[in-house]
Amino acid sequence: MKRKIFILHEIYGINDFIKMQAEAYRNANTTVECISLYSDNRVFPYEQEQEAYEYFINKVGFDSPLEKLTKILLEARTHYDEVLLIGFSVGATLAWRLSTLPLQGIVCVYGSRIRQYLDVIPSCPTLVILPGHEKSFNVHELKETLVTFPSVHTRQYLGQHGFMDFNNANYCNESYLQVQAEISQFFEIKRSQGGQSNAPK
Repeated sequence: MKRKIFILHEIYGINDFIKMQAEAYRNANTTVECISLYSDNRVFPYEQEQEAYEYFINKVGFDSPLEKLTKILLEARTHYDEVLLIGFSVGATLAWRLSTLPLQGIVCVYGSRIRQYLDVIPSCPTLVILPGHEKSFNVHELKETLVTFPSVHTRQYLGQHGFMDFNNANYCNESYLQVQAEISQFFEIKRSQGGQSNAPK
């Protein structure tokens, strides 16, 4: 069983947190690749959050990467038994928009803009990780909507946006450990059941 996991980063780029995530899922049967959404592979420090956000919105956005990402994912499907995708924040929203592709599983971690793309109906098992609170919208309302999607499994954890990242001011160690276990279990279910089964509700 050959698996490929792709990771889509947050507004900061492929930083230490994203690299650590790649190491967490890499093993003898699993290749992990972090895809930079930035053509120059730039990485923003956390102190430049506003600059990073503006750069992503103005230079990348949620539409232009889709064609390139679709090509990468479909190409990988010809070489691997399973292709999985993890996205964080803006990367999670992009992952959500790619959930109609014939992949074996997608994980979206605090993708707050998913709420703008609820016309997307995932066709592959999709795990959506939500924080307990977001400044810009009601997380519980989004969760109530997502639970109506047949292939979507929604989990909500204590903390705010960025709680998975140990360098983020919103880091929550308890939730981080729980989500790492949740994602690992989600992927193990894909592998043990041939990539055709949903994660437990």
